[in-house]
Amino acid sequence: MITKQKPEERGIRQALYVIIFESDTRGGAAFDVALIIAILASVGVVMIDSIPTISPELNELLYLAEWGFTALFTVEYALRLWVVRRPGRYALSFFGLVDLFAILPTYMALILPGAQYLLAIRILRVIRVFRILKLAHFVGEGQMLSRAMVASRHKIGVFLVAVLTSVTVMGSLLYVVEGEAAGFDSIPRSIYWAIVTITTVGYGDIAPQTPLGQALAACIMLLGYGMIAVPTGIMTVELGNAAREATAQVCGSCGAREPDREARFCRRCDSGLTARAASSPAP
Repeated sequence: MITKQKPEERGIRQALYVIIFESDTRGGAAFDVALIIAILASVGVVMIDSIPTISPELNELLYLAEWGFTALFTVEYALRLWVVRRPGRYALSFFGLVDLFAILPTYMALILPGAQYLLAIRILRVIRVFRILKLAHFVGEGQMLSRAMVASRHKIGVFLVAVLTSVTVMGSLLYVVEGEAAGFDSIPRSIYWAIVTITTVGYGDIAPQTPLGQALAACIMLLGYGMIAVPTGIMTVELGNAAREATAQVCGSCGAREPDREARFCRRCDSGLTARAASSPAP
């Protein structure tokens, strides 16, 4: 049996929907700003609560604040489900799942101690700031970056294979040269050392002791600095190609694309050209 809603109930739901899901109104923008402040404050509470040296009085205050924020977000989540037309669809959406996971850890902590520290996932809800600050026009720039990453995936893959090959060879050599006395007690551990060295991190937990091992380490360090430029150059080229593709001019007669933005006529059929941004949404 389907229960019909009263007009006043529909009016309340509509008003709450505008406040909760729309940021174009004053009430909606104020709600979103207050929500983000509450999210940041709740994440701060979780972080401070994880410090082992805080006093018992502050610990009790943080515990009450954590439950207060959880109750607030629970009510907000219930209101979101109530005002939307399809609650199930919203509950299974990205933001719906983030909203749910933002309150579950506190209740889980009643059964599993320590689960409340998972509340740091609430920081994902700050993504809503893109909607508040009207940053949606950056989506086109993100799409351009995504196209560049997809276009360079094969080159990056070859680069990673080369890196893995290099660290395997270098690690094996250090295992033979240094041996267990210097900490290189296995090939996997030697490869681990080669990885942290070639990435210029160098934890220092293992270090070669012999002159030959130190010479090999120096070669790996220099190789690491040289490898930094490789993925950067690949991405730079692909970003340039994506930018030219986005601003390419299109011939209205034959459909050919002209990457030269200053060209006035099609090189294929000599017709006039019109500029078109491929990443711009259609009006």
